[in-house]
Amino acid sequence: MQPLRWVGLGSFLVYVFLHQLILDPWVELLGYNVVAIAATATILSAPRISDPLAKPFTAIAVALWTTGSILASSSTVLSLGSRSSNFSNILYLLFYPVAVIALPRLLIASRKLKILELFDASIVGLGLGTLGSAIFLKPLMPHFGGRLQDTFFAVMFPISDLILMAVVVAAIATQGLSKRGMTLILGVSIYALTDLLFLWQQINGRYFFGSLVETGWLIGLIIIAESFWQTGIDEQPKNGLSPVLVSISVSLSATLLALIALQPQYFPHLVLIPAIATLVLAFTRMAIALTQARNIGEERILARTDELTGLPNRRRLVSEIDTFIDKKGSLLLLDLDGFKPINDLHGHETGDKVLQQVALRFERALPAGALLARLGGDEFGVLYEGGHESAVEVALALKATLSYPFHINNQEIRLGVSVGVAENKGERDLLVRADNAMYKAKREGLGVYQL
Repeated sequence: MQPLRWVGLGSFLVYVFLHQLILDPWVELLGYNVVAIAATATILSAPRISDPLAKPFTAIAVALWTTGSILASSSTVLSLGSRSSNFSNILYLLFYPVAVIALPRLLIASRKLKILELFDASIVGLGLGTLGSAIFLKPLMPHFGGRLQDTFFAVMFPISDLILMAVVVAAIATQGLSKRGMTLILGVSIYALTDLLFLWQQINGRYFFGSLVETGWLIGLIIIAESFWQTGIDEQPKNGLSPVLVSISVSLSATLLALIALQPQYFPHLVLIPAIATLVLAFTRMAIALTQARNIGEERILARTDELTGLPNRRRLVSEIDTFIDKKGSLLLLDLDGFKPINDLHGHETGDKVLQQVALRFERALPAGALLARLGGDEFGVLYEGGHESAVEVALALKATLSYPFHINNQEIRLGVSVGVAENKGERDLLVRADNAMYKAKREGLGVYQL
């Protein structure tokens, strides 16, 4: 695949040679766009990048730009009209949101593409685009014969370049300098400077089809493609776009909408489109973020909850013990006596119902503030705050709850329980001592044993 690395540069040199030798629109149409296609091939043939989305997304971005270039060139050569020109400008603009996602991924280690990342990129782009449109649309319109669409696109390209450069620079700043990063920022900078030079030529009436300035975009794309072949820094990924940028973008759009409502004649109505779109995306992003946060909270609760009884599980109890060390209280471990024969004689479904009813009886017997957990199988645990003597009384009360039988499926089932009580002495062996006390109570038939 090494020869494909130079196909972009080689096709560019051929194009420049033909451009100087033959002044033909078809040379511009074919030769120019072949270079962009070759740059895409250079990207796709690059060695493996740590992030699997970097290559395909960048290739898509360049392909969108290339399609726009083919359409724009065809529109000029074949006189297709303004509608095709507008469509080509839309394709040029679509290059940016895809590039904003792809190029930072080229510089950092692999991470999963999150839907919020797509929303953040769109919000920042639309928000800053709204600001630029509001500031520059009206002053620039006379230079474009009052054509609002042409003015809008002329403003959006430099703004989008600034956003892309800011994102790439931020990625380099967080990840560190590398050959790949330096090559990438060079390509993006040349591409952005070409957009500014193109805008300056348009304003001053100096631009013409086949102008030398157009080679700047090709040079930028070739260098961006070359960055995929350079060495980078593969470390743990950092966060995506800064929430500050997203907040600023939303605030600017909201402020501009308020100003438009106060001074409707000052701002072009076209500004309303990106401003409203920014707010819609921001509210959608907030709804998605809240849903994800709620799901994460539910998952954490489920991870610390026993599915059968709804009680806290062993993980929850162990985590609570870590914060219980400095408190006055005791840990009680309870193991049911005679539960295994119930499963053997009546089946696991009946056994599950017994465990659920045992959990209910224990909960009702415990004082407020005590934590009851099912540790697994037929074992339960209780964290109790209070004096050691009262903890023993709680243990006896729990044992008493099983003194009368359970009635399940018209069957009478009797159980007992062995309880080990360990007083908290501020040491890390609380769970071990409670476990030893419980096994002693079970082995010797003591019912309740304290350590």
